[in-house]
Amino acid sequence: MRIIRDYEYVDKSDTNAVAAIGNFDGVHLGHQAVLKKVHTIAKELNAPRGVITFEPHPRSYFAPDAPSFRLMSSSAKATRLEKLGVDKLYELNFNATLSKLNPEDFARNVLHNGLKLQHILVGEDFCFGKDRKGNVKTLKRLGTDLGFGVTSLELIKGEHGELSSTSIRNLLSQGKPKEAAGQLGHWHRIEGPVIGGEQRGRVLGYPTANMELRDLHIPKLGVYAVLIDILDGPHKGSYKGASSLGVRPMFGQNSPNLETYIFDFSGDIYGAQISVALVEYLRPELSFDSVEALVEQMDSDCENAKKTLSTS
Repeated sequence: MRIIRDYEYVDKSDTNAVAAIGNFDGVHLGHQAVLKKVHTIAKELNAPRGVITFEPHPRSYFAPDAPSFRLMSSSAKATRLEKLGVDKLYELNFNATLSKLNPEDFARNVLHNGLKLQHILVGEDFCFGKDRKGNVKTLKRLGTDLGFGVTSLELIKGEHGELSSTSIRNLLSQGKPKEAAGQLGHWHRIEGPVIGGEQRGRVLGYPTANMELRDLHIPKLGVYAVLIDILDGPHKGSYKGASSLGVRPMFGQNSPNLETYIFDFSGDIYGAQISVALVEYLRPELSFDSVEALVEQMDSDCENAKKTLSTS
């Protein structure tokens, strides 16, 4: 998959695509349905299959101090889209210039003159351009004028209502990863590099892989049964484990991170990219009166996680 970030400098081989426009946060079942339609139309037109997203997310651009809300990082999103068969990811830099384009200029300068798209797919609630003044009707009119096709798709409903990144965030905030997975079509994963910690877990007999959660939506704090993929390095592979997502109240920490204990594993994975899938919420974050009580609880957590994962 090719990633294109500047619509003003596009190689000819990266043009003429059929592309869906959206943030694709989480790449949930609704997004996947759109991608299937992209594949169908692209095959009919013998065109590359594309997705247009924006970095930073427009919501972050306009409200940089708002709480983090993203379900996945841009790199995790790219990995997921590539697995789903996307050929061209147009990850456009959302900046002052782009944010000020009116719908007509966005369609002409970005979609037509820049990316030279053959066909565009959007959800029926799609809005675009400065102050979100453009909608599907606007895009279809502009497509007719400029020479690209437009398909709008109905939003897909799930058992919890409309499939959306907001609905998935709400489920994760309630400690319901299985329900969230039902809307995602896959486990919710936290992906990133393993960072150095204070090595308390190693002293306690539970060495953990620590990950930052910067710029990501924080699921309900507590302990989870998890599946782990080590994505690179000599220990690359799939494993099972238990993760503590929280602020470590017993040790006076207040910045959430993810600490993952990998069952039956021994090895140095500092700096490795890993992906941790939240499978089941086991218990809330607690504070303990002693290290002994903490270790006893960790023993119990790991046993519970193993039982859960044996049937998942």
